[in-house]
Amino acid sequence: MTAETVAESDVTLCVGDTTFLDYGSIEAKKEGYGPIGKGGNGLILHSGLAIEPESGQSVGLLWQKLWNREPKAKPPLDETPTQKKQRQLAARKEARNRPFEQKESYKWVEALTTVENLVSQHTRVIHVFDSCW
Repeated sequence: MTAETVAESDVTLCVGDTTFLDYGSIEAKKEGYGPIGKGGNGLILHSGLAIEPESGQSVGLLWQKLWNREPKAKPPLDETPTQKKQRQLAARKEARNRPFEQKESYKWVEALTTVENLVSQHTRVIHVFDSCW
């Protein structure tokens, strides 16, 4: 329904943001979720909100994606500081070498392409995100 409303406009803003749903203190929610923020446990929600640029009024949601990160393996209890540094360096190198489609920032590309396919061709959509890559 939001896409239909947006289709009546020449220009709309699609403002994207991330929400961390932290269930770290809820014991029943420990399984099946993943790490978020600084030590939290939960889900990550990316949203694309349509805004009418002249009035600044929200029109509705154009896109949402709910997902979770995979929990990280626990480091060995007897890990030395040097081993920890080497393990973290290897993890960063592996993350840099992953295909872009497997990176978290790709979620915003999904938002762009989904919204562009959803909205009328005559409506110009301006995407506004914080820094995502």
